Amino acid sequence: MEAWWRALIFDAGYNTSLVTLGAMLLGGGAGMIGSFVLLRKRSLVSDAISHATLPGLALAFILMALVFGDGRWMPGLLVGAGLSAAVGLWAVQAISHRTRLGEDAAIGAVLSTFFGLGVVLLTVIQSMAVSGQAGLTGYLVGSTAGMLAAEAQLIALCSLLLAAGIFVMRRDFLMVCFDPVFASTNGVRVQRVDMLLMLLLLAVVVIGLRITGLILIVALTIIPPVTGRFWTDRPLRVVALAALLGALAGYLGVTLSSVREGLPTGPLVVLACFVLFLVSFLLSPRRGILATLMAHQRFKRRVHLRQGLLAMARDEAIFDDLTMRVLRRQGFIRRDGVATPSGWAAGRDAEHEERLWALYRQYYPEESAQLDHRGLLPIERVLSPDTIMVLENRLMMGRGAHP
Repeated sequence: MEAWWRALIFDAGYNTSLVTLGAMLLGGGAGMIGSFVLLRKRSLVSDAISHATLPGLALAFILMALVFGDGRWMPGLLVGAGLSAAVGLWAVQAISHRTRLGEDAAIGAVLSTFFGLGVVLLTVIQSMAVSGQAGLTGYLVGSTAGMLAAEAQLIALCSLLLAAGIFVMRRDFLMVCFDPVFASTNGVRVQRVDMLLMLLLLAVVVIGLRITGLILIVALTIIPPVTGRFWTDRPLRVVALAALLGALAGYLGVTLSSVREGLPTGPLVVLACFVLFLVSFLLSPRRGILATLMAHQRFKRRVHLRQGLLAMARDEAIFDDLTMRVLRRQGFIRRDGVATPSGWAAGRDAEHEERLWALYRQYYPEESAQLDHRGLLPIERVLSPDTIMVLENRLMMGRGAHP
């Protein structure tokens, strides 16, 4: 427990604190750029980019090992991974734009081909007489145990610059994601902005290789934006929430991995993302499962109350148990099935509103088709007083002409 608390308050050592900060910045940047990629409906592109980094990573290691005798210089590995990922991104766009194949087919082809090439190169590296081969496996699922302070500083600095760049370009990204034609008429170069979005996504993938690994980095670009979507409909708020949730997942994942030796950082970061997603999925007041179930139950009770009141007003028998329970709970009917005075009054009001709604649907069919009231809300909460007055007059006069 002491180790857990020390990790939580950034007191587990300089290097651990630096890695935690870098993971938080990476998670925040991944959540931000992932929000725009999600809105652009190109989330799986990050999967292709991440798998396309492996051959470049392996080739960079081989070249540096042949020249310097040790291929584990992190900046060189990131450059190689970035170049390979850029080729993979170009291949996805070329296949999807210049052939009849869809983007999903292009992603599958590039992902499998580049990852297969990377695995072959890793096998070649294992047979080389150089040091540091074992450290490359950490780039598959992430590993911070042997990370140097300089490497952690590089990740933290790149993540901070990345987050700042996304923040500056957020409005252009939103315009392109929602309406490219409108963005173009307002002077935004859509193709350049789209390419910049993909390049920033590529940067997130490359920076996150050491922390979450190339297999799991895609989770940081997809899960936080989806989680933020449960809480708000405003795009910029989704971006802010995704950044916050991504940073929190990075913080929790690195903290958990630092408590006990041997715990993998990348998978714990992804599991933290999933826990936050699960909590939002269950408890969000807007789209959560519990809120949806409660809203359904409220709607169901309103339907039974409405039908029960109409049945009382029309002197019809009520056989449904739930309808009887709802009416008794409201004080509209006694246990012996006899309506109370308030129940008779409510039934007459419900019958009167039902006639008004029938007239409204008859004389205003287009407007009524756009309403989602289903006759369950009081009519004064849906229609204007002038419209209600016209309907009342029509009901009293009983004329058939349009008012």
